[in-house]
Amino acid sequence: MSKDLTLKQVREKLAAKQDDLGKVFAEATVTTDSGQKSYDFNRVTCLGEKVKGSIAVAEQVKSMNAELNELAQQAETLEAAEKAARDQDDREKVRSRPPMPGAKGNYPSLEERMKALGDMVAEEKNYQDWAKSGAAGGIVLNFDNALPSDVLAKGLAFETIGSKALMATTAGWAPESLRIGGFVEAATRPIQLLDIIPVAQTGYEQVVYMEETTRNSAAAETAEGAAYPEASFALGEKTSPVRKIGDSLPVTDEQLEDVAQARSYINSRLTFGVRQRLDSQVIVGDATGSNLRGLKNTAGIQSQAKGTDPVPDVFFKAMTKVRLIGRAIPTHNIMHPLDWQNVRLLRTTDGVYIWGNPSEAGPERMWGLPVVQQDADAQGTGYVGSFQPAWLSLFEKRGIDVQVGYVGAQFREGRRTVRADMRVAFVIFRPAAFCQTTGL
Repeated sequence: MSKDLTLKQVREKLAAKQDDLGKVFAEATVTTDSGQKSYDFNRVTCLGEKVKGSIAVAEQVKSMNAELNELAQQAETLEAAEKAARDQDDREKVRSRPPMPGAKGNYPSLEERMKALGDMVAEEKNYQDWAKSGAAGGIVLNFDNALPSDVLAKGLAFETIGSKALMATTAGWAPESLRIGGFVEAATRPIQLLDIIPVAQTGYEQVVYMEETTRNSAAAETAEGAAYPEASFALGEKTSPVRKIGDSLPVTDEQLEDVAQARSYINSRLTFGVRQRLDSQVIVGDATGSNLRGLKNTAGIQSQAKGTDPVPDVFFKAMTKVRLIGRAIPTHNIMHPLDWQNVRLLRTTDGVYIWGNPSEAGPERMWGLPVVQQDADAQGTGYVGSFQPAWLSLFEKRGIDVQVGYVGAQFREGRRTVRADMRVAFVIFRPAAFCQTTGL
């Protein structure tokens, strides 16, 4: 590769080579059904007939990439040299700049050039001799080097340039500050579970459904003329009440009127708070008072203790219980981030990471199921379940509603209250389709 190119030529060549390599990757890209990208270099035709096959194309890509890296280094070297030239010009400008008034050098200081008229007269030798001789008659003094504007400026009785007082931001011109837009959000637990829970609608104060409590099929081979076996089935009615989750914030009239973003900020914060509370209720709600009954406190869900098993084994055993006893297909693993950290860092005895190299993001999956990280429940407890509409649902009677009104004496005090609430019911139709893992 030529070493005699200018910076412009290197940049042009770099852009052209970059485009050529981009065409190769564009032809080789294959998108899987899951949306992930992979590369099939057998599909590449833009390199010509002589470069065919994945190995040949890969070698050419490696060569092109190395050439691009070398061009980029040349461009950086040339850019650094041009920057050095610009820096040299700036230093020369500073060097040739005339000194500021009052600076040391061949120029007279400001005090020497801007003296009051009385000072110049008192220091004049002719005036001193005339005064010593008795000041008889008159005397004429000439100040050819004094500019009238300097004399008048000095006679204003206050000093600016040349003043002995230090001019600083605390005693001079204070700097102006402008607050940038937006704000830094406070750290809070994000929504973690609602995305995997099916949602339905209800128009009643409680969700009423039928549960099959007995299912005994007696089907068997029957001889001619013999009595048929008799099956037994039974159903029971169950209910789940609709609960309200709400939040509110008092705010002054001025805050709502004078700050353009205040209303949207309050609305979004209250709305998020309600959803965040619901997100924790579906997992740890204890059904006391107006609380929902969450997955953790639902009677009938299965349990799998860790014991001496590795954590992945515990979840696989829980999956088996969901399949065998709950007769459901498990869809998700749920665990605390610190528990998932322990799984992600699992290594073999010779130090090889089981869940992927540290240089890679690694799959957030275990036994083929996605891992949902949540910290609404404590570390050491996880869940495996079939999060399908047939086995659980979140019923909304009303979505989140934000209202503004007056409470008590707020009208007289110039304040208002912004409130947000929603009404929901959480139903787990088949508790055995879920299994809690403990002792992680």
